[in-house]
Amino acid sequence: MKPFAILLLLVATGANSAQAQDRIYRCGNEYTNTVTEAQAKTCKLISSASVTVVPAIKPGPATRLASAGQQGQRVDAGEQRAKDSDARMILEAELRKAELRQDDLLKEYNRGEPEKTPQDLREPRKYQERVADLKASISRNESDIAGIRRELTRALNAPTSSAAK
Repeated sequence: MKPFAILLLLVATGANSAQAQDRIYRCGNEYTNTVTEAQAKTCKLISSASVTVVPAIKPGPATRLASAGQQGQRVDAGEQRAKDSDARMILEAELRKAELRQDDLLKEYNRGEPEKTPQDLREPRKYQERVADLKASISRNESDIAGIRRELTRALNAPTSSAAK
């Protein structure tokens, strides 16, 4: 009699849990099994489809950078000077490139009156947009030049034989 009662109890709980899984509602990217929440959000009933839940990937142990273990070690003075020199050369090249671009933009802008193309004559709004774009490009390029000059100033004033940090 006891095995029959236990079997009956297991079947009843299994049927109850299966019945609870019958109605699943999809609310956009969320899923719910509560009817009141589904009605409040106007969710759609998912029929005879199972919902698969994929667990998130657990983050692994934090990886340390290779240089993190070498914080106390000094960099050779000659090697540091070479790096600083390379950085200065790159910044100077970027500055020349930005200044040439600025000259081209200013020539094209022509003190706020760029040359009109045939399309600009047909569509004055496009001309105004082009003038506004040129003005924004000039402003952006001026900002770039100022930033490069700041970096060059820092590079020239930086000590060359200090420890790497």
